[in-house]
Amino acid sequence: MAAEETGRPERRYEEIAQAAERAFRLLPAAPGDLPPPGGRSHSPSRRISCDPDTVERDLIRLVLTLVELLRQLMERQALHRVDQGDLTEEEEERLGTTLMVLHDRMNDLCAQYGLSMDDLNLDLGPLGTLLPPAD
Repeated sequence: MAAEETGRPERRYEEIAQAAERAFRLLPAAPGDLPPPGGRSHSPSRRISCDPDTVERDLIRLVLTLVELLRQLMERQALHRVDQGDLTEEEEERLGTTLMVLHDRMNDLCAQYGLSMDDLNLDLGPLGTLLPPAD
């Protein structure tokens, strides 16, 4: 019966939630994350910036970061399929062309908003960066 319980989705979600709780307890707070002794900080959090002058650019940066992450995942999947021999030569050519066009369009959008591809690589603190380093 114990084996059946571990297969139930509710039980699995509970295990995942407990693992996440343990992981977050292990992460030390950065000095800027803690309020000063005896009160709350009056300065804005170092992680959230709500400057009305840059909100559009910041939103575009976030959206482009997500698109770039998906583009890189699609590229890796395509390379995996090519390595496995799952595609015809025509499909490989079309896929390669599509990925190159998407990469060029990403560069165009970054330039339009004054961003570089490096600006899209979010720093996740102790986890490192979101995207792998550019080769």
